[in-house]
Amino acid sequence: MAAERVSCALCFSYGDRNYMTYRVRSAEERRAEIQAQAAAMGIDDAFISSLVETFYARIRAHDRLGPIFAQAVDDWNDHLPKMKDFWSSVAMSTGRYSGKPVPAHQKLTGVAREDFSLWLGVFETTVRDLAPSPEVVPFFMKRAERIAESLKLAMFTLPSLKKSRQTEN
Repeated sequence: MAAERVSCALCFSYGDRNYMTYRVRSAEERRAEIQAQAAAMGIDDAFISSLVETFYARIRAHDRLGPIFAQAVDDWNDHLPKMKDFWSSVAMSTGRYSGKPVPAHQKLTGVAREDFSLWLGVFETTVRDLAPSPEVVPFFMKRAERIAESLKLAMFTLPSLKKSRQTEN
């Protein structure tokens, strides 16, 4: 079976002109690039494991977030390996996570938009404390912020849009 080819835009400027060029590469090539980038920063399974274990220990001890997670997670011995697979997939493109985080988060009760800022704060502190190199912090935070925005959109914006459309009809 042939590998899927994808285009990647590379932008650059020369003088006062902007240029764009395309490089075609397979999904396997893209995955290999991500994995090499992660490895060069010191991101590996051991780091992901430490990050997840430390982060969720801090979350469980957090005054506001701890009760939310306690309500949502029945078995931490089952949940933590899933989160390690999730972050391994996010950071190293391993493809080990196959869950559906949006529906899982949409079922939560007692979560406010502001809780995502708290979550991001604890996450950033944990990444800063454990990062094997300085570039790991923005690498993880860029991804964590995208995830938080996606979940907020799914949990708070899209349901209200759906409800407003239903009342208009």
